Amino acid sequence: MLLQSVAHAGSTEGLRTRYFKLKVSPMEPPASDRVPAADAPAGGAGATSPSAPAAASPTYGEYLGLDAVLSAQHPRSGDHNEMLFIIQHQTSELWMKLALHELRAARDRIRADQLAPAFKMLARVSRIMEQLVHAWDVLTTLTPSEYTQLRPHLGTSSGFQSHQYREIEFLLGNKNPAMVSVHAQREPVRAQLERALREPSLYDEAIALLARQGYPIPPEQLDRDFAEPRRPSDAVEAAWLAVYRDPDRQWDLYQLAEELVDLEDAFRQWRFRHVTTVERIIGFKTGTGGTAGVSYLRKMLDVVLFPELWKVRTDL
Repeated sequence: MLLQSVAHAGSTEGLRTRYFKLKVSPMEPPASDRVPAADAPAGGAGATSPSAPAAASPTYGEYLGLDAVLSAQHPRSGDHNEMLFIIQHQTSELWMKLALHELRAARDRIRADQLAPAFKMLARVSRIMEQLVHAWDVLTTLTPSEYTQLRPHLGTSSGFQSHQYREIEFLLGNKNPAMVSVHAQREPVRAQLERALREPSLYDEAIALLARQGYPIPPEQLDRDFAEPRRPSDAVEAAWLAVYRDPDRQWDLYQLAEELVDLEDAFRQWRFRHVTTVERIIGFKTGTGGTAGVSYLRKMLDVVLFPELWKVRTDL
């Protein structure tokens, strides 16, 4: 179960209309984060009936839902070390939930030309990645001998099955339609991943922004099947090169590029720390979910999310 897998104004119109029919207003939260109407207070956010008594102030535990969170650990082996294993993965999933919340919102802001809040969101995701990296430090206190006591009780469960990790990859542009089938038995999860697969990634929206700012981006980079991996583009590389050669003229694009590089840098470190932790604990054994384990994770280290932004370092 060790977490094993653990983007000319007119030219962008097709991208907008085909995949974003329900358009989010610039400062409105993404649809996935909105409170359902049945749960929202009548009369608008924060509104109460004049005659209704004020709701009792929640306690710390009630506000955080600690009864549910702290009772969500169910060790199966009876071994002392299993609590570490469970909590490390649960907390990683919570950090990934926050990362998805921020990445979706950052993508929406870039699409709406609201770059200042997008910068803050992307910087926050980079810091989340740092937390995920340090989580491996705790797990490395689990020795190979100790893990062998747990492994028989994990069954076929594997971090490869983390749908949140997969959605993060899709949002960052690492699209692979075959990965959706892993979740075929969980329809709501499969449907969510299918949507994420077919929507423009964060980098797709950054490329569309370049086009809106007047850079000559080819139509095939803007109006395409977003479920398929994007091919690197010399024109996109040339656009970023122009930004880097004159940052004062296009400071917002320059800052966006650097935020994206920071993000991929942090994501690469998370992946690297992951593969070394897995090798340290299980060596080159097959993963619990049937994956190739370390050899598979090493291949993932070669995936480049924003290739033009890295190539431009050589071009300058």
